[in-house]
Amino acid sequence: MHILLLGSGGREHAFAWRISQSPLCTRLFIAPGNAGTMACGTNVSLDPVDFASVKSFCLSEEIGMVVVGPEEPLVRGIYDFFKSDPQLWEIPVIGPSREAAQLEGSKAFAKAFMTRHGIPTASYREFDNNNYTEGVDYLQRHATPIVLKADGLAAGKGVIIAQNHVEAMAEFELMIQQSKFGEAGHKVVVEEFLTGVELSMFVLTDGKGYLLFPEAKDYKRIGEGDTGLNTGGMGAVSPVPFADSAFMEKVRTRIIDPTIQGLQQEGLDYKGFIFFGLISVGGEPYVIEYNCRMGDPETEVVLPRIKNDLVALFKAVAQGRLQDHQIDIDPRAAATVMLVSGGYPGNYEKGYEISGLDILNEDDVLVFHAGTQLANGRVVTHGGRVLAVTAYGGNITEAVKRSLKIIEFIEFEGMYFRSDIGYEFR
Repeated sequence: MHILLLGSGGREHAFAWRISQSPLCTRLFIAPGNAGTMACGTNVSLDPVDFASVKSFCLSEEIGMVVVGPEEPLVRGIYDFFKSDPQLWEIPVIGPSREAAQLEGSKAFAKAFMTRHGIPTASYREFDNNNYTEGVDYLQRHATPIVLKADGLAAGKGVIIAQNHVEAMAEFELMIQQSKFGEAGHKVVVEEFLTGVELSMFVLTDGKGYLLFPEAKDYKRIGEGDTGLNTGGMGAVSPVPFADSAFMEKVRTRIIDPTIQGLQQEGLDYKGFIFFGLISVGGEPYVIEYNCRMGDPETEVVLPRIKNDLVALFKAVAQGRLQDHQIDIDPRAAATVMLVSGGYPGNYEKGYEISGLDILNEDDVLVFHAGTQLANGRVVTHGGRVLAVTAYGGNITEAVKRSLKIIEFIEFEGMYFRSDIGYEFR
């Protein structure tokens, strides 16, 4: 089977690495891919949200399956585009329908869905220009800190945690009246701030049943000890030690099962991944957010712990036969440390040559490219997050140490990383 994988980051390199190992995959194309995915298949110059071009490519290359990495094509309706086209409808797309993808595409939609189905989450209200004054009054009375979320997609930057009322009202005005996040912030969800420890959970579902993938914890802040600005993620670990069997049973019964049942009850077509951004508050799980795809950099520690043939699982999703499969998890821990460009998450420069990649030959280490490209035969930086260095270990401490050891051999101008990934478990 010829498979088309959409996306270009570390998540997509991890998918390409795993998909290319399947005997069911005879040829893999990655659009647009990066310098790392070239080792797993063929990069093609396609924009994942240019559906007409994606269609032409699928027909010309006899694509038998499309795997969608990032959220934007899903929120824009690539699943529906294929299902409604008589030339494409038989090609399975691994991802939800446009309406179901609103679980990520609209914070207000997601919160209302959770409320309807009794799924534990922080209390909230939503505001826009029509009830802006009411929102100001609400913020003035709200306990601090206050969480403000842009309703739509904002490239991972649409969440503000205001420490006082002045900051909250300033951000509220910037989002709604001054378009700080563009269209994404014209509606704002104001949430109660929950105190606890966050983690990420992932399921693959065919819309009826699901398989629970290994959990992970990522580290968003740029600085050691979780300080400084938010990023797309500076690293991740799996498993998460506090997610014991009792906690996981609460997650299954209170969150995952009601979510799958809710999708069925509301007739939302969902054949793909659901990412549950959770927080444990005194041992009780709450949903912070849904995403309609795998996380990044969590994918770089979750997929290495999956021993299944990933394409076989995707095929079962398309056929509605996921109940015939069980997940097979590597008992080892995995950790990934992200190497980022100097200045990230602010302004940074691209095009710096990366050295040391050719001497990596450790058995228990994987280097996933996130923001790279090939230029004149050299691998160069092409993003804020550049490489995800993943290692296995008997425990998180061992995995992180192995990852940091390998990083000593890698170099590019301005390279920065956090050496304390998984610090609370080491």
